[in-house]
Amino acid sequence: MKQQYLLSIDQGTTGTTVSLINTKGQLKVKVNREFRQIFPKPGWVEHNPKDIWQSLRLALKDLLEKSKVDTKNIIAIGITNQRETVVGWDRESGEPVGNAIVWQCRRTTDICEKLKKQGVEKYLKKTTGLVLDPYFSGTKMNWILKNNSKAKGLSKKNQLCFGTIDAFLIWKLTGGKSFKTDVTNASRTQLMSLDSLSYDSKLLKTFGLRQDMLPVIQASGSDFGKTIKVAGLPSGIPITGVLGDQQSALFGQFCFEKGEAKITFGTGSFLLMNTGSQKVMSDHGLLTTVGWQWPGVESASYALEGGAFICGAAVQWLRDNMHLIHNSPDIEKLAKKVKDSGGLEFVPSFAGLGAPYWNPQVRGTLFGITRGTQNEHIARAILEAMALQNVDVMDTMIQDSNVKLKKVRVDGGAAANNLLMQIQSDFLGVDVIRPKNVETTSLGAALMAGLSLGVWSDAKDLKTMDKIEKSFQTSLSRKNRELRKQRWHKAIKCMQSYY
Repeated sequence: MKQQYLLSIDQGTTGTTVSLINTKGQLKVKVNREFRQIFPKPGWVEHNPKDIWQSLRLALKDLLEKSKVDTKNIIAIGITNQRETVVGWDRESGEPVGNAIVWQCRRTTDICEKLKKQGVEKYLKKTTGLVLDPYFSGTKMNWILKNNSKAKGLSKKNQLCFGTIDAFLIWKLTGGKSFKTDVTNASRTQLMSLDSLSYDSKLLKTFGLRQDMLPVIQASGSDFGKTIKVAGLPSGIPITGVLGDQQSALFGQFCFEKGEAKITFGTGSFLLMNTGSQKVMSDHGLLTTVGWQWPGVESASYALEGGAFICGAAVQWLRDNMHLIHNSPDIEKLAKKVKDSGGLEFVPSFAGLGAPYWNPQVRGTLFGITRGTQNEHIARAILEAMALQNVDVMDTMIQDSNVKLKKVRVDGGAAANNLLMQIQSDFLGVDVIRPKNVETTSLGAALMAGLSLGVWSDAKDLKTMDKIEKSFQTSLSRKNRELRKQRWHKAIKCMQSYY
């Protein structure tokens, strides 16, 4: 019998990765294509939807040429994507109304503040598990409707489509036949009720939106349509798995049980803890979100989430802006030259602070510079900041959920950095587990697509593919860990008071 494959599309913030994963959960080949980052004003971040689509097409072309796989053996497609980023397009022509507003963009800060004064946040938090922050999709859609003349015109003619990136890609892959999203992506829009898993009429009105503008919400493992005339692929390949990138990573880390958690080191840093069928509502700045909805199951699995907007992006800043390293992995070698940061405290809030602080106004800060400060100390301070941000979130998760953390699983590009993983274990005080396949975001979408198609039967079946590459044990005493966290919190407090 010929080997069959699942095509995983991971549409991220800086590029698109496509992977072929076989029915044993093994990666055969992957290809990445980056695309432009657009910064029209300070704090604004955009993507051209045509660039995103082109990056997928080029990555797919490269993948098929590199793998030499017969496309007839690709049995399904899984999609995972940067969440909260919003695209608007013409329902008839498919033409975007303008650039996508990216999750990192802070242009809707004033809209959020206005809604807070109107008393909207309490209802929004109770209904969606989210907070009123520019990070999420609802205010982005509202901004486009108010400021984009094309969107206004299409809205009047009932031709406007709004969607997160998954909905846009599904639309393109199916030749405009399918306008759908999954529960995990919909749960990030500020428009979906966590209880009903459907759009909330009061919130639609709050953001000035109509349901006809929005994609149909489905289970993560379900039928999202079939490919139509996609270059390089035969028509008729079903799209059977869709998950937001962080939920996909949690699924790809096999965190199927309540209390299991993961950290994804990407452009930002994202922590999710599975809370099972229970919606744990945080009083400390964390988000309650949908983890996934299993194929054929009416209820959802939920998760607590928190994260930092800037994680790997801080390393990119060191490389591209400061020119202290040539390649991102070089930061480990540079930082290992010193035993600590030399008293430096780096707070990488280039786009504001995420959980548990949610302060969009603050900006990045470097404390403790002396004449003895060297490049090595800055590199070390950046790695420590990446880890300390995660500690803040995980400590809050433990407090909200009353679950004692025994270990945490890691993935994403920076998870390959051994020094960072050791620092993370030291500051968390628990084992950090790195799987053999750190591309768990792509894996999660493929696993969901295969599960929906019947390749695997259940979670127990999926768990047989879980392989561990390395475990990092903490080497820092509890006393020194607490002292290090105190210094970090002092810097956070000082920075917030300044802004």
